[in-house]
Amino acid sequence: QVQLVESGGGSVQSGGSLRLSCVASGPDFEKRIMAWYRQAPGKQRELVASINPFGFINYGEAVKGRFTISRNNTESTVYLQMDSLKPEDTAVYYCHRPVANVWGRGIQVTVSS
Repeated sequence: QVQLVESGGGSVQSGGSLRLSCVASGPDFEKRIMAWYRQAPGKQRELVASINPFGFINYGEAVKGRFTISRNNTESTVYLQMDSLKPEDTAVYYCHRPVANVWGRGIQVTVSS
C-alpha cells in the first residue's frame, strides 16, 4: 500500500520561500510520475507541478518561474521548492501519485502580505 507523507509547510511573508517534501512508501517510486497539487479555500484543486521518471516536468501556469519540483529516487522523495511566494499561493498542498491515485493528507502553506 502506497502512502505519501508531506512535510515542510508553514507560514511565510510575501516574497519568502518554503520547501515541501513528500516521502513515499511502497515499491517502484523511481518508475512513477509524482505530482503536487493545491487547493485554496473555495477553489478547486489544481496542479502545481509534476515530474515523470525521466525528469520531464510540467508546471501550472500560476507557479511557472517561481516553483521547482525535483525528486530523489534513492530516498523515494519528491520536493517542491517555492520561491517568491505570494498571498495567492496560500492553500493546502497535496502530494499525489497519479497511477495509484494516492494522495497525501495535505499540508498548509500560508503566505501573508
